[in-house]
Formats: sequence, structure tokens, C-alpha cells
Amino acid sequence: MLDDMATAPLPTPLPPSTDSEAPDLAGTPAACCTPLTRAPLSAEEADRLVTVLKAIAVPARLRLLSMIYAHEDGEACVCELTEPLGLSQPTVSHHLKVLVDAGLITRDKRGVWAYYRAVPHALTALATVFAPLQ
Repeated sequence: MLDDMATAPLPTPLPPSTDSEAPDLAGTPAACCTPLTRAPLSAEEADRLVTVLKAIAVPARLRLLSMIYAHEDGEACVCELTEPLGLSQPTVSHHLKVLVDAGLITRDKRGVWAYYRAVPHALTALATVFAPLQ
């Protein structure tokens, strides 16, 4: 199991999201990345990693990610995330879009509301990059 985690791909930033449906991460090509402790990252791998790290480097986005993961079934409506965060709905939607574009969550539009779902393998892959040699 640890060997599988050590070779997990980095989450690939997704193309900008559309309002029609959530992106299919299973079909998203992901480049295999070497953990930092085993070999230097290529320029392309570093660029992808920076996109993901920038997405979670903002406190509001990190809190949103945490709230979605902690929510029942790992899914939350934007209407449920605005008040606890204390930010306006457009600001929360912007932060959520950045997380979607980084491949950390998915978006599904249902009527007038957008629902966001956690992508657990994305955080596992991110953690793997920083895993020490064993």
C-alpha cells in the first residue's frame, strides 16, 4: 500500500470549469510525479504542484476544502458554505472555482445551486509528493 501511495500521480489542474457539469477526474490525464524525496521535480511537475499549493495557500480556500471534506458524503452546496465562512457568495464561489481548477474538488450544478464534492485521491497524491523515503 505504501508503494502505491509513493507512485500516485499529482492532481492535474483542470481546465476552467463550466456550469454544465462536474469534470470527470477519472478521465483527466495525470502525469506521474516523483516524490520530492526521491528525485528532483521536472519543470512541468513543479508548475502543476505550484498550482495546487497556491489553491490551498489561501486561508479561506483551505477552510472551504476542510468544510467540504467534513460535510456529510463529502459534498456541500455553495449555499451551505457562505455563512460559516463569513464571506459574500461571489467571493466564496471564486475561491471554490480555484479549488475546482486545481483538481481538489468537483462542481455539479443542480438548478440554481452548485454542489461541490471532495476528490480524496487528490489530497492523497499531494501528500505523497512530500512523503519521506521509507
